[in-house]
Amino acid sequence: MGIGGCIGLIAVGAILTFATDWHMAGVNLDLVGLIMMAVGVIGLAAYISIFKKRRVVEPMPVMDERARNYPHV
Repeated sequence: MGIGGCIGLIAVGAILTFATDWHMAGVNLDLVGLIMMAVGVIGLAAYISIFKKRRVVEPMPVMDERARNYPHV
C-alpha cells in the first residue's frame, strides 16, 4: 500500500466517521471509520520511514587535484 492508498483510507474513514448519518444493524460505522483512519496513518508512517531509509546517500570522497595527477604526492 503506497501513499495514495493510505491517504485514501484516511479519507474514507473520515467520511464514514464525520460525514455520514447511516445506521446499520450490528455495525458501528463511526468505529469502522476510526479504525480505517488509524490504519491509514500507521501505513503512511511506515511507508515514510521505509522510504527515508532507502534514500540514504553516502557522500563521495573528495579528491585533491594533485593526488589524482601525481599519486605519490
